[in-house]
Amino acid sequence: MIANIQAVIVDLDGTMVDTLGDFDAALNATLRELHRPAVTRADIERMVGKGSMHLIRTALQHGGLDAAAAAALLDTAWARYQAHYRAINGAHSMVYPGVASGLAALRARGLTLACLTNKPLAFARELLQAKGLAGHFAHVFGGDSFERQKPDPLPLRKTCEALGTPAAVTLMVGDSQNDGLAARAAGCPVVLVTYGYNHGEPIDRAPHDRLIGSLAELDALIA
Repeated sequence: MIANIQAVIVDLDGTMVDTLGDFDAALNATLRELHRPAVTRADIERMVGKGSMHLIRTALQHGGLDAAAAAALLDTAWARYQAHYRAINGAHSMVYPGVASGLAALRARGLTLACLTNKPLAFARELLQAKGLAGHFAHVFGGDSFERQKPDPLPLRKTCEALGTPAAVTLMVGDSQNDGLAARAAGCPVVLVTYGYNHGEPIDRAPHDRLIGSLAELDALIA
């Protein structure tokens, strides 16, 4: 059991929504326009989690460009990626089983929820709305909401400030080492899901207090 929790911060991609199909569609459309080699879904699964700019840069380098050449293309690639992603946001994604009921159970306990993702804020808000999840959250913060992104602890600390709760009683729920590392550094307890995207690494190696197979299990974990 995890005691005295007053609020919950939940990651988005790989935790609430399987967005690999959206990343696949937008990223490969961008690469085609730039005449760069495509990436597979398995490649993308290892690349996602550290923000869209990191995803694009990594995909360009995966296709054979060195760091300098990838950097020279980055602004153009970012603009094209944003356009493609905006056009398909949510079209190739699905909410994981247990997410809606798990969030509803937390709210029924009187807990305030925030969504904290490295996805750009506008895309995060659109996706939550499209998937019927937006109403669960008092706050939504994206990868461009603060000066730094997870795994830096700053976004968690800022989200705790917005929630009005100390880190020690604010639970972080995510799917990757980014969430685990950020939570540990911020002083938040952390629960990680056993599905999602963790850069091809076993999730049990990431910092965590509990592992769960569904967000529907969260209610029973909180004392």
